Amino acid sequence: MLEILDVPSAPNGGLILAESLWAAGLNTRAVRALLANGELVRIRRGVYTLGDTWRRAESADHYRLFVRAAVVTAEQPLLLSHLSAAALHNLPIIGPWPKVVHAINNDTAGGSSARFTTSHRSVVEPEPVTINGCAATTLRRTLIDVAATSSFLVGVTMMDHALRVEQERAQRECWQGGLIAPALSKDDLYTELAMVHPRRGSPKVRRVIDFANGLSANPGESLSRVRMAELGFEIPELQVRFVVQGREYWVNFFWRGVRKIGEFDGKIKYSRGVILGDRHPGDVVIAEKDRENVLRPEVTSFDRWDWDTAYSPRLFYEFMIQHDVPRA
Repeated sequence: MLEILDVPSAPNGGLILAESLWAAGLNTRAVRALLANGELVRIRRGVYTLGDTWRRAESADHYRLFVRAAVVTAEQPLLLSHLSAAALHNLPIIGPWPKVVHAINNDTAGGSSARFTTSHRSVVEPEPVTINGCAATTLRRTLIDVAATSSFLVGVTMMDHALRVEQERAQRECWQGGLIAPALSKDDLYTELAMVHPRRGSPKVRRVIDFANGLSANPGESLSRVRMAELGFEIPELQVRFVVQGREYWVNFFWRGVRKIGEFDGKIKYSRGVILGDRHPGDVVIAEKDRENVLRPEVTSFDRWDWDTAYSPRLFYEFMIQHDVPRA
């Protein structure tokens, strides 16, 4: 049966439309059986995906499938925006993805919601880009819209990520012999904000841009900085270079005034094969410990925290106080 399902799913990037199932010779009873045994998963009415595809996917992939399902079943073309565009741009989120699809539609009254779609009006007609066959707002417009309508944490996490990835892309293209487009910058985002001029949230967006930093290496580091700001601690320097015995070492956070190193330890590097490559998790732990031992004599302290600590304002505050992190 899976052989039959693989064919109609191929042209749609994993999505299987109901009409493709009927064309493959399946009837309603057969589809129900496939749903019951987990070979097929219904994303929304009339749109399915393979059970294995769904089970292997993470929450962001689930939401992207949901968004794309909305696009292929929409009566009118959708211009995806806000968190839905963010998902297609592969921006990370801390917290859950929404249960609706966000789109810009100036024919609505503004902010209107259907069962699965929330429509937004726009002062400035957005320039669309095509991602996986879907029309979406540009990266810079998406970042502005998200920062205006989401939490400070979500806005900063996505903006940090975009600035970092864009800088890495530009560097990679230069190394390969030609820069296709300059990296997205904070100046670009200030310009976009001035042009978009959202009805609500402009001061909030400016605060996110002010705070964003492309040196933040992952969402956990973004979360940590946001918590520091919320709780009144000094924001440290990011990705600081140490040279010890002729070798280079880079640390996540450095409070230069008190010579304190801080590191976010997300644990993912100890358990995810795609991160570790051919290295055994135990070897990574030993290497991290050796690195810490080399750096400790260079500073007053070397402190680590994890996701659970950073996510909880109370735990993070207690950790910062216990480890004498300077106040802002």
